[in-house]
Amino acid sequence: MQLDARDIKILASLQRDSRLSNAELAEAAGMSASALWRRVKALEEAGIVERYGAVVNPRAMGLGFQAIVHVHLTRHDPERIVEFIRAVEGNRMVQECYATTGQSDYHLRVLAPDLDAYNRFLEEFLFRQRAVASAQTNVVLRTIKQNEPVLP
Repeated sequence: MQLDARDIKILASLQRDSRLSNAELAEAAGMSASALWRRVKALEEAGIVERYGAVVNPRAMGLGFQAIVHVHLTRHDPERIVEFIRAVEGNRMVQECYATTGQSDYHLRVLAPDLDAYNRFLEEFLFRQRAVASAQTNVVLRTIKQNEPVLP
């Protein structure tokens, strides 16, 4: 799907506030409500808009500790990698996981209530994964940029 200026306005508005009414969104994009509805449906069907949701403040929920964890695997055995991925997908403390090139095999963003809970995450979860050889933690001191709208 080729995006035009109106599509970009729609996407920017939806990413800032997905609770905008159809009429508010149409006004922001400079279109009629019916034309906007068709355009949003096309963006959804093309897979550009995957889902709608709320942005939650982790600190307000008691999750004040955040870390980026660089994970090194013991070896690249496909069975163990699948086991590791499934375990990570099932752990609520892991907010994001990326397989990357470079020194580390995976990078995790982990939220925890505090350092003690994070330490339990390491000892009782991460280091019990058969594929994990080691992990290096970078504690997030403050967030500079987050939830930036995705635009072309």
